[in-house]
Amino acid sequence: MSNMQFFSQAREDFNKARTREMLSGVLRRLVNRKSDMLSLQDARNILKPKSENYKGMMTVPISLIVGSEGRYKDFNKEFLPKHQHLRSRWERVDMAYYKQVNLPPIKLYKLGGVYFVRDGNHRVSVGKLQGVEFVDAEVVGLTAEVEIKPWMNKDDLKREVIKFEKKKFFNATKLDQLREDCILDFTAPGRYDDIIEHIKGHRYFLQERQENEVSFEEAMLSWYDTVFQPIIRIIRDEKILNRFPGRTEADLYVWIVRHWDELKKKWGNDYPLDKAAKDYTRKYGRSFSARVKDFLQALFRLFTGK
Repeated sequence: MSNMQFFSQAREDFNKARTREMLSGVLRRLVNRKSDMLSLQDARNILKPKSENYKGMMTVPISLIVGSEGRYKDFNKEFLPKHQHLRSRWERVDMAYYKQVNLPPIKLYKLGGVYFVRDGNHRVSVGKLQGVEFVDAEVVGLTAEVEIKPWMNKDDLKREVIKFEKKKFFNATKLDQLREDCILDFTAPGRYDDIIEHIKGHRYFLQERQENEVSFEEAMLSWYDTVFQPIIRIIRDEKILNRFPGRTEADLYVWIVRHWDELKKKWGNDYPLDKAAKDYTRKYGRSFSARVKDFLQALFRLFTGK
């Protein structure tokens, strides 16, 4: 096979990859699924790995390479190229594949059971198109308590982390057993840690007012009955959740408490809770006209793909 034939085949492969990328984008929009590749930084921010360790050289299943450190905007989730400017380098790597040239190992991070590319994005892209099953790589491991599935995007990963945090919280506190009406759902990671801090703060408050030691469980139930529930009742009575589409009552609880603390610092500790809730809603809630506009824009994006 001549160099011209190698070049021609590589151009055809890149065109095929670009066509697949465009079709994949259309199909994902039809089922309302994002085609963006998971970035390592987003995964780090969500999972918050506590340490890293050098794992050395190993053979890695290419199907478990799901994201990138720096080129996540250049390729989609399947590592198909999203831009024409990638053609030249992509085709050179593809030609090396046909010529059976041994390229240096790629560099990867391992996080949550999957891999992110540090160096070698084009080689992964070509390898996936060519049906390569394994690739040699130099790997650095990052610790994570939550497993990442290859099909996950950023939103999927957030939901998985929230589910993990919720299970961990209720296993530790038993609040869902002690208060069967307890509904504590969040739309962002890290909120259950916020709740633990709220309970600790409430425990300190109780402890200052009595001589006997206040247990964490006692403080937690007092917090739930005298702090959390009154705020939830205000949220329901004032129909505040309607102004925050896609959020939960527990989300609003956290935000309203923060806002209330800010107002008390400004106006004094006697500032009313219900007034703080209304002030937060007025400042940050979506009006009815804005919600209608959001709905129409969502429909437009759904049908046009823009």
